[in-house]
Amino acid sequence: MFPEIGLSGFLILLAVLVIASFRILREYERGVVFMLGRFWKVKGPGLILVIPGLQQMVRVDLRTVTMDVPSQDVISRDNVSVKVNAVIYFRVVDPQKAIIQVENFLVATSQLAQTTLRAVLGKHDLDEMLAEREKLNVDIQQTLDVQTDAWGVKVSNVEIKHVDLNESMVRAIARQAEAERERRAKIIHAEGELQAAEKLLQAAQMLARQPEAMQLRYLQTLTQIAGDKSHTIVFPLPVDIISLMTETLKRTKEQRPVA
Repeated sequence: MFPEIGLSGFLILLAVLVIASFRILREYERGVVFMLGRFWKVKGPGLILVIPGLQQMVRVDLRTVTMDVPSQDVISRDNVSVKVNAVIYFRVVDPQKAIIQVENFLVATSQLAQTTLRAVLGKHDLDEMLAEREKLNVDIQQTLDVQTDAWGVKVSNVEIKHVDLNESMVRAIARQAEAERERRAKIIHAEGELQAAEKLLQAAQMLARQPEAMQLRYLQTLTQIAGDKSHTIVFPLPVDIISLMTETLKRTKEQRPVA
């Protein structure tokens, strides 16, 4: 009886071990299998067999991970203190390295992203942080990708979300922008005056060639003034007309017969 019980127990134990040795890995998962503590192979996806007691398996997710980088105190190259936070996108491309080369690749990537963010942004001015984010994103992504390659981690993208400034710096930037706009307005006004002076000089040269054109322009100006609903009209009299009238009067007096 005991041998029969022992045999049945052995069969039951063997069945339990066989059932326990089966693992199912999803399409986005891989299993890093160790044989007696040493790396054996990477298995999956699908149904795999892991011998209990002899083999151990660590699951690795291959999907892209989105990780927020907490706000970091950064001092720019022009000695301006700002707070910067970002988000990084990465995924495991080599499960063997991700498990063997680093204790926890998620924590390691997070800490490395924080230090890299401070190091890269500290090499740039504040104006570059505000105006050239795309360039900074690429610089941070390339720096991270080079360092995480030994861990089997691929950093695909880095995006700077916010650059927080203190109130005094915000006011200084606002004053700088206002001064810049005033400078542009003055330059545009001066260029307009220069172009207007050049056109007036050309018009004066053309009118000087034909005195009749000046007289027509004079009459046109009077017509425009008369069209306005004003009670007072200043009528300028050209000096040449006064001279002409004076000469005419002199000739008339000379031609009169003496009584």
